[in-house]
Amino acid sequence: MAFLSDKDFLPNESVDLIYLDPPFNSQQNYNVLFKETADTPEAAQIKAFEDTWTWDQAANKALSQLHNDPSVPAPLVELTKTFMSFLKASPMMAYLVQMSIRLVHMHRVLKPTGSLYLHCDPTASHYLKMVLDAIFEPANFVNEIVWKRTHAHSGAKKYGCVHDVILFYAKSPAFIWHTQHMPYSSDYKKNFFRFADEDGRRYRATILTGAGTRTGSSGKPWRGIDPTAVGRHWAIPGYVRAILPTPKTTTVQEALDQLEAANRIIWPKKKGGTPHFKQYMDDLPGTSVQDVWTDIPPISAVAAERLGYPTQKPLALLKRIIAASSKPGNVILDPFCGCGTTIDAVETINRENRKARRRRWIGIDVTHIAVNLIKHRLTRFKPAPEYDVIGEPQSIAAARRLAKDDPYQFQFWALGLIGARPIGRTKKKGADRGIDGVRYFIDELKAGQSVTKNMLVQVKGGHVKSGDIRDFVGTLARENAEMGVFITLEEPSGPMNAEAATAGMYASPWDKQSYPRVQILTISDLLADSHKPNPRCLQIPGGASGPSATLPNAEKHTGNADRQGELGFTTEED
Repeated sequence: MAFLSDKDFLPNESVDLIYLDPPFNSQQNYNVLFKETADTPEAAQIKAFEDTWTWDQAANKALSQLHNDPSVPAPLVELTKTFMSFLKASPMMAYLVQMSIRLVHMHRVLKPTGSLYLHCDPTASHYLKMVLDAIFEPANFVNEIVWKRTHAHSGAKKYGCVHDVILFYAKSPAFIWHTQHMPYSSDYKKNFFRFADEDGRRYRATILTGAGTRTGSSGKPWRGIDPTAVGRHWAIPGYVRAILPTPKTTTVQEALDQLEAANRIIWPKKKGGTPHFKQYMDDLPGTSVQDVWTDIPPISAVAAERLGYPTQKPLALLKRIIAASSKPGNVILDPFCGCGTTIDAVETINRENRKARRRRWIGIDVTHIAVNLIKHRLTRFKPAPEYDVIGEPQSIAAARRLAKDDPYQFQFWALGLIGARPIGRTKKKGADRGIDGVRYFIDELKAGQSVTKNMLVQVKGGHVKSGDIRDFVGTLARENAEMGVFITLEEPSGPMNAEAATAGMYASPWDKQSYPRVQILTISDLLADSHKPNPRCLQIPGGASGPSATLPNAEKHTGNADRQGELGFTTEED
């Protein structure tokens, strides 16, 4: 929570929109969340977290802060006391306390025109709504959005659970809002756009008069039709005037002339009738989005945007929220940014609207795995955006502290330095059979198909010896891997280099070059290389920036890049 509470990093009223998708208290295993407070921002940020919260010292600390911090609204203090009286020191209570203190800080950083969207599931949504009421005040509740997150399935003695809840709150009544639209349903088109031109363009007849008479130009005749005679007056809707060559025309009659010239008038077939406006379906933006969202499907197993992150949300979901509740030049914060869908959505919108001021983003996450994934995701933008990363080790001393405080996060961070991904989700070293990560590379074509090959990675944060290299060489042989990288904090000894040399060379069928089958890279080497996660010190066919299949290669984005300034995503120690 250090960055959320840091007024230098996030000043009061500095953010326009917050979207958060925190781990739900749902007994599901996810690789996200918090750790006890570390000594420095560069120290160990997190553990791979299982989403099963327990009441511990961290929860006690957060509860004490809620009760003693004068900036915490009094209703929230009373609410947490009430929660404690019946939830006791339970996992749910721990979850609510941890979320409450963070939501207080999020309210602080929101501008008066800002909004917050909290994505959760029905397990805790009713409690979280009460927390948000206490912080934002009930009058600033805007919507409870129901998103159908999965397809129908049967439950054991209950209805299938297929939806998430998104709680939408505003900082004040002056919040930014842009109505969003979705395509008309087939039934709506059939029932309301019943007519079609010869070219198949569908339309409906919209009345051009209103009840009652008027004495101005709206009450005067036009082309022999007098609305006053039938107790009515000309009433041209604003959206109709908007399509005219001169929408601010001085008289109603001139506007009607323009509509007639554009073949947009439907003349009455019977005497005494009034003309109607030919309203084409494709003139309209669609139906307004309501608070039940069934039109954005979940990410399928074969979706182009799928990254394999367990809680990944569809890009379309975030694009809708950002478009509705922000405007060009705004700052969007995601304090649980996970695999970076919010960041991706902001960058995508920026490139879709190149002439508008760029929206900026801040992402906060506590896992090095997530940060590495976001970095990869941003490389798909051409040119890639510039950003700052705060909280990662930038020196050997910081790397040593991380290795000491949390060896597993040191491992995840080190893998990211060469664009490798972790293997396995547990902390049991034996489960990965001596392999910490893998980087895949493409180095051959067979029958017109790319052949993916393995570069296995082992990371050591402590003392290393030649026997470690010997074991690693054996691991490559056992796993039938083409190449391997041994990353170490310590400088390799002569015997270690000699042992690596015994593994021989890998001959690339692609570029006909030979590469050391086992490479020893030090953290010092990698920190000094400015081309991370494709360091030049890594010898690999095609070069470190050559064809890689390590992470899913979702569709690329193009457009102008820009610098985020001091903004960026951060790993956070709690």
